[in-house]
Amino acid sequence: MTTPDELEQQHTLSTATTRYDELRMRDALATMTEDSDATPLTREETLELLALSEVVIRKAGYGRQAMVRSARGAGASWTQIGAALGTSKQAAWESHNRWIEDQVRQHELTGYQGFDEGQADAARGLAGRPD
Repeated sequence: MTTPDELEQQHTLSTATTRYDELRMRDALATMTEDSDATPLTREETLELLALSEVVIRKAGYGRQAMVRSARGAGASWTQIGAALGTSKQAAWESHNRWIEDQVRQHELTGYQGFDEGQADAARGLAGRPD
């Protein structure tokens, strides 16, 4: 069985999205009409599609938080970041800080992924407090 963890190592956001779209489109075409040339997804492909959706969410979420860090580094306030995300400054700040703590936990579990304590401290310093 294919898991998100396996697929995450194999795909970039772009390749995961492309494969997800291919499978999703084939599934949609196969269910629209019985006369279609589209082959229905197998059980394995359906599970791959599900796992790919998780990979896309993970990678997009990481990219989002990386952009939040870049915005903070460029001097953006939490009010500005919240507006860019369509949320409040408090919600943006809290989400980013949860992400930092998730990165710390990831490093504790794997020993290499995520943030070590030095990186986490730097990220927390950059995040600061909501304005």
